[in-house]
Amino acid sequence: MVGLGAALAVIASLRYRKLWWVLLAAVVLLLLLPQTQDFVAHFIAGVRGEDLATQMRFGEYKDAFILIGRHPILGVGFAGSPDVDTYIGVSCVYLLIAEEMGLVGLTSFLVVVGVFLARFWRARQAAAAAERLEPIWWGLHAALMGALVGGIFDHYFFNLLFHHSVTLFWLMVGLATAATEMIRSRAEP
Repeated sequence: MVGLGAALAVIASLRYRKLWWVLLAAVVLLLLLPQTQDFVAHFIAGVRGEDLATQMRFGEYKDAFILIGRHPILGVGFAGSPDVDTYIGVSCVYLLIAEEMGLVGLTSFLVVVGVFLARFWRARQAAAAAERLEPIWWGLHAALMGALVGGIFDHYFFNLLFHHSVTLFWLMVGLATAATEMIRSRAEP
């Protein structure tokens, strides 16, 4: 849900400003409708750290930092933790990458994401001129923004047990990069 909100906020902030009114109305409805009260209460409890799932995540984060502290450079690999008192598994893509691939792997991932986002930022003006490609371009990039923000709270886009999600993530990166290249090639004289 947070990833969806981030994706919509990116689109509303950078392209369709009137979407903010729709998002505001959706938030008001979400807060006021009786059917959504359980969801809202559960979300607030999660933000406050009061529910069991969030408390378990806090424990995972603590254990992840212990494991990263013991094997900071290259991580522990994809097979398992070499230590008996630690384990691989945390509900955060970025910590999971640091556990398995170390700070070298995390830095590499962040550089790839940074280059991707920089190319997105530079091409956004030219995207407005590509009438047929623009909605696809924005949709792909918003989906990836949502996945990157959602990755703070979940691990599905990097966990090898969910290889279909990992494949989907990198497929979206490839499609968004191809769309950006198409827009850039049309914009160049």
